[in-house]
Amino acid sequence: MRGITVTIKKKTLDGTDAFGAPVWKTTDVTVDNVLVGEPSTDDITSSTDLYGKRIDYMLGIPKGDTNDWKDVSVSWTDAYGRTISCETFGFPITGVEALIPTAWHMKVRCHRIE
Repeated sequence: MRGITVTIKKKTLDGTDAFGAPVWKTTDVTVDNVLVGEPSTDDITSSTDLYGKRIDYMLGIPKGDTNDWKDVSVSWTDAYGRTISCETFGFPITGVEALIPTAWHMKVRCHRIE
């Protein structure tokens, strides 16, 4: 099994403006071998109860990835050539890498942006 390549929009602090408010710089970072799947009924119910957002995708993040997946924009191209855009929410569900036999160790909730 192999995942797809996704692009995340990573925000970094680029300074402050004249009023002291932070100015953010956005860069695109590609991540290979990310699994994109459908959430279970329990996942949909619990995410709506906890966060007030409907979960549309679960992303499986590969081991060794060091990106921050909390509240970032993610996009990828599906099998039909359409670009799918979504935003992650909530805290990523992380397992201990050494104890998980697959190539992925983290799950991230994602809701679609139209």
